[in-house]
Amino acid sequence: MPCTVVVGAQWGDEGKGKIVDALAANADIVARYQGGPNAGHSVMRDGRTIVLHVVPSGVLHPGKRCLIGNGVVVNLAALRDEVTRLDALGLEVTPRIGISPAAHLILPYHRAVEAAAESGPGAIGTTGRGIGFAYRDKAARVGLRVGDLDDPQEFAAAADRNLERLRREFPEASELVGMSGEWVLRELAECAEWVKPRVCDVSADIAQALSAGQRVLLEGAQGTLLDLDHGTYPYVTSSAASAAGAPLGVGIGPRAVDRVIGVTKAYCTRVGNGPFPSEMPEAEAARLRDAGEEYGATTGRPRRCGWLDLVALRYAARVNGLDSLIVTKLDVLDDFDEIRVAVGYERFGRRVEEFPSGARALAPCRPKWKTFRGWKSQTGAARRWLDLPERAREYLE
Repeated sequence: MPCTVVVGAQWGDEGKGKIVDALAANADIVARYQGGPNAGHSVMRDGRTIVLHVVPSGVLHPGKRCLIGNGVVVNLAALRDEVTRLDALGLEVTPRIGISPAAHLILPYHRAVEAAAESGPGAIGTTGRGIGFAYRDKAARVGLRVGDLDDPQEFAAAADRNLERLRREFPEASELVGMSGEWVLRELAECAEWVKPRVCDVSADIAQALSAGQRVLLEGAQGTLLDLDHGTYPYVTSSAASAAGAPLGVGIGPRAVDRVIGVTKAYCTRVGNGPFPSEMPEAEAARLRDAGEEYGATTGRPRRCGWLDLVALRYAARVNGLDSLIVTKLDVLDDFDEIRVAVGYERFGRRVEEFPSGARALAPCRPKWKTFRGWKSQTGAARRWLDLPERAREYLE
């Protein structure tokens, strides 16, 4: 610190939540900078796994301020339920949570049209929570933000305009028929009252904290390869999941960031559609999936599994300007006789040195493998570099 970004260096699910939870012990503020309730950051408390969707992963540490930045899209009902659930565990989240008035709202019509879009051709494989369509409205300058709840009349009128447009665009989304701006407002009424005392100027709060010498941790969702600009487009999320999105998503200048920490698993996974060069055959993937418990924390979907991809990892290091890299879940590979790593690609018989831009260019790429002998011993209890088996150290090096 004083201002550190933690970013996923793969397709998400790298274990960022656990890393943020560990680093938060030395932070004063932990802030989410993008994404929505499609995130599922799992952290441990008293032997119990707690899954966080929007609330920052520093929440388990008493006294830490937890902020939700302008770059996040928010389902208010889901956020209130998450905070209430965490309060019931004795974490006293309500007094510590703050949300930017510029954070965009995920509304019922976003979920309805996303469900319709995902049921047709060209499905991306989203979580179906309306996140992409909330970001679409943001980019089209027709989105509704937390701060807009202060003017109910204009809020309802804007929602009506959006509903009229969406009914024409998605006639198959039958749920839209019964919706109106007033209905949306009534649905949000209790949540709108709940969120009002928690709205704060996240940008100013973080800037003031940094000026006072406090330490700030910025937490992203998803991963670099799902970044809207730098990921495997169009099979990406709808926000800036790379480190550059961090200052933008909380309203501070890029020079305020001192350090960027990347997180990667010792192998690869991805959820949803899109190319995945190092993907394993299903029989092999099933073994890794069971060993690593590779099922979505938010959706429960089985993750696609593959070997570590160094082409993609080098790309993530470059795009994010990583200062350091944390490798998680090494112990999942403890029982494998051989472990493969993708060290390069070939496409149409030619060597590819850099990670291609977009899904169409990546899809024909075939990995060039390097094989390591497995270490065949347990690494879960290792606490120092020399505690690891020699072959595990060779793999990491």
